[in-house]
Amino acid sequence: MAKKLKDNISSAYFDAAHKLYPRKTRRRIIAYVESYEDIAFWKPLLAEFENEERYFQVMLPSTTTLTKGKKMVLMNTLNTAELGKSLIACVDSDYDYLMQGITPLSRKINKNKYIFQTYAYAIENYRCYAESLHGVCVQATLNDRYLVNFTKFMGRYSEIAYPLFLWCIWFYRNRDTNTFSITDFNCCVRIRNISMRNPYQSLDGMSNHVTEKLAELERRFPEYRQNVIDLGTELREVGLYPDTTYLFIQGHHIMDNVVLKILNPVCTILRRERENDIQRLAEHNQHYRNELTSYQNSQTNVNLVLRKNTNFGGLYLYQWLRKDIQKFVDEL
Repeated sequence: MAKKLKDNISSAYFDAAHKLYPRKTRRRIIAYVESYEDIAFWKPLLAEFENEERYFQVMLPSTTTLTKGKKMVLMNTLNTAELGKSLIACVDSDYDYLMQGITPLSRKINKNKYIFQTYAYAIENYRCYAESLHGVCVQATLNDRYLVNFTKFMGRYSEIAYPLFLWCIWFYRNRDTNTFSITDFNCCVRIRNISMRNPYQSLDGMSNHVTEKLAELERRFPEYRQNVIDLGTELREVGLYPDTTYLFIQGHHIMDNVVLKILNPVCTILRRERENDIQRLAEHNQHYRNELTSYQNSQTNVNLVLRKNTNFGGLYLYQWLRKDIQKFVDEL
């Protein structure tokens, strides 16, 4: 009896020891990213593919300096034998995806299966996913009324910008960053003033600037016109469509000069509506002040909500990125 009890205690001890010290330790895969905000984007995505055998540690490219950015990430990963074994790079595509191997950097990023890219210009484009923007307004204002069809608005914006964007990419592909620079393009396709009585009127104003610039480019460079048309056909094969052009335009421009331009007035109206409801329904002045204070304390700055937006799971570019990571872990 005593021997049996001793054996049971011994068995329980070794079971506990095995749980504390598993035979096989999890493989750590370091993922270098460009900046602090990129950590918040890439970690939840990579965490979906963690299991008992592996986990990802998302890090900035240097532990000895504050140097960040795409070049630093690639410099730390491309020339090491560890790339693909216990090290990957996760970067914004910028224009490198649309270059499709035209430049040496584009070839490295598009051909290396251990470098993962956003396909969209940057993570800001994901945050600005049109179908998620109503949810951003709800989170910021706690008011679920639809004022603007954001999918329609961003689709129309993209269709207007599309032909001029092709010219920008054409010059960029030919290493000409002066004739029609990214800054020149952004200036033509920014939203200036929005009237909530007719939000689409602001797109008409933008359309005039785009039409004027298109006419100038076609007049100065008639020999390139067919090349630009052919480029549009080529880029459709890699996911650039007229109604999704905003996903490939510089991310900070789309966030600051387009999306927030429409979100801010929409949220102002939604907040005012909610405050008017509180005033109308309050039973007395103290009740009104208490409810108004409670509501105001529950609001969140729309800029902050947008920068934390994660409701882009349905975006086709995000699905491509997930498939790339799935293929990588399947081959480990």
